[in-house]
Amino acid sequence: MTRTDRSADIRTRPRRTVLISGASIAGPALAFWLNRYGYAVTVVEKAAALRSGGYPVDVRGTALEVVRRMGIWPRLRDAHVDTRRFTFLDSDGGTVASISPHAVAGSAAGRDLEVRRGDLTDALYTAVRDDVEFLFDDSIDSVDQPGHGVDVTFRGGGRRTFDMVVGADGLHSRTRELLFGPEERFHRYLGYCFAGFTLPNTLGLSHEVMMWNTPGRAAALYAVGDSDEVHAFLNFAHPQPPSGAFREPGAQPDLFASVFADAGWEVPGMIASLRGADDLFADVVSQIRMPRWSSGRIALVGDAAYAPSFLTGQGSSLALVGAYMLAGSLARRDAAAGFAAYERDTREFVTLNQDQIGEGEAALFPTTSEALERRNGMLRRLSAMPSVTSRPAHSALTLPDFAPNG
Repeated sequence: MTRTDRSADIRTRPRRTVLISGASIAGPALAFWLNRYGYAVTVVEKAAALRSGGYPVDVRGTALEVVRRMGIWPRLRDAHVDTRRFTFLDSDGGTVASISPHAVAGSAAGRDLEVRRGDLTDALYTAVRDDVEFLFDDSIDSVDQPGHGVDVTFRGGGRRTFDMVVGADGLHSRTRELLFGPEERFHRYLGYCFAGFTLPNTLGLSHEVMMWNTPGRAAALYAVGDSDEVHAFLNFAHPQPPSGAFREPGAQPDLFASVFADAGWEVPGMIASLRGADDLFADVVSQIRMPRWSSGRIALVGDAAYAPSFLTGQGSSLALVGAYMLAGSLARRDAAAGFAAYERDTREFVTLNQDQIGEGEAALFPTTSEALERRNGMLRRLSAMPSVTSRPAHSALTLPDFAPNG
């Protein structure tokens, strides 16, 4: 590994060690900044390699400044998906409205970024891979805080001690479970279940999204550029999470086939493709809300601490901003003071963006005929608007300039 930009002071004293669990978005972003501030960083990832491809994600508002400061904005700009049209369909497949995607998402045309998830994770990994240690195909099995640090036992059998540990391991965080207990304590179900997968682009869609709706149900096809494949999405309202279907292997296709049994448009073909999809991901729509994000020398960042759900469109942006704020808070502080500063300075921004579930994407999935008609009227009005500006919550935090150790 090559170490760069080290002051003489940092070279002459032991570097504090940090283990980060998770190599998706928050983990590599945090590793980048902690490395800048003089930490020796190890990232452990349960997957055997980075996940490539994937559905598009948004980088908006304050998060744009984070990627600029990391130096990866030009690469992400070149990878920008540039979705140009969002078409809404009625139960028979007729067009309700066709509008700019920015009008739906509350994003700023020409400023905000939309990139494949794999392009973002690859850019983050490339920016830091030469300066930190990555352990793929492994994960944290147990942690203990005896006082001097954090003793970690890995699933692969290794044992090491770190000054700090950070869980950046997603909505279903193992680190959070070890530290704070079962996910159910912090899980906020938002009333929907979804499935995502890919299928052939038989409609010839390009740079666009098409969404079919009936009350409580939605189906969408998302064409990233001119690809031969499209991302398929199914979503339905359910008053309580059907937890059994998400615990039993193979039960999800039957659940979605039952819910969409009488659906029109392209939905029957989507259900058929879902049954054979090798990239199916299905889950309930939810948030993680926690009263605190750290305990002792262990903290959480990104979805592990405050997953906002796709209804806000802010998951990746919160991960990037949270990583920047956590690392900067630790630049000149010990774990206790740094974690406290991180929560104090970041929580309001997180809460504002989690509360966006009542706007934008959340309004796309009405559960009654009356609500669907109101939404369709709103969409028709939006189609006549010439432009839209981003939501204040996306840029509600001005990034501080954190000074490196030294």
